[in-house]
Amino acid sequence: MTESGAAIRTSESDGPSLVALLKVLTYKQVILLLRYPVNTASQFVGLAALFGIVFFGGKAVAGAALTDSLDGIIVGFFLYSLSMVAYSGLSWNVTREAQWGTLERLYVSPHGFRTVMTVKAVVNVCMSFLWGAALLVLMMAASGRWLSIDPVTVLPLTAMTLGSVLGIGFVFAGLALVYKRVENAFQLVQFGLIGLIAAPAGNVEWMKLFPVSHGSYLTGVAMEQGVRLWEFPLADLGLLVLTTSFYLALGFYVFHRAIGRARDEGLLGHY
Repeated sequence: MTESGAAIRTSESDGPSLVALLKVLTYKQVILLLRYPVNTASQFVGLAALFGIVFFGGKAVAGAALTDSLDGIIVGFFLYSLSMVAYSGLSWNVTREAQWGTLERLYVSPHGFRTVMTVKAVVNVCMSFLWGAALLVLMMAASGRWLSIDPVTVLPLTAMTLGSVLGIGFVFAGLALVYKRVENAFQLVQFGLIGLIAAPAGNVEWMKLFPVSHGSYLTGVAMEQGVRLWEFPLADLGLLVLTTSFYLALGFYVFHRAIGRARDEGLLGHY
């Protein structure tokens, strides 16, 4: 057997590369952001403008009362921007792929549709950190309030918080596969995320079981009070891991069932 033949057999046995898939999906995401600059800029400017209205308008009306809660407002907007990009990127991806007529191509990918969507979710989370970091710096500069940002603490907490957001995203991605037109439901979830982020999980124990809420509370404590990751009680960290794992697994299960139903009923080619 020649060396070239052996190389071909080795390459075929290795199977599709997840690294290559990650690179392609990241490149595609960047291209879409650059190709539609108005849409990209309006999304960022919209969040920044909303913070400006809350901050400057509230400062004029409430004065010192707003100053006392400013740290929480900044953290809340930061988490909301992360959640929006991570959630909407996943759920809207299915809708756009169906509209573009490329959804069926994802099914014939050698990686499999579930793997492609999972890697898409990872890319969306990474992109959300870029959006969130830019907005966070802008908010702190505009307000003059600089929070404690320890990457070793903030990154794991926000990543775990976004895990439950991805679970919600998988649910609505599955609904989009089956029911197609669910954009209005997407928008309702955006308002629901605000409530989950603002939920007083630190004072009401059972609210820690909601998606996002417990992670939002821990991230707020870390950024506002400078608490390090290893200084949190193990029970709080363990609960965050459990709730995130539960909602992520639940969302992926719903997505898995939706894929089966869409395939069995021949819904992939219709929009």
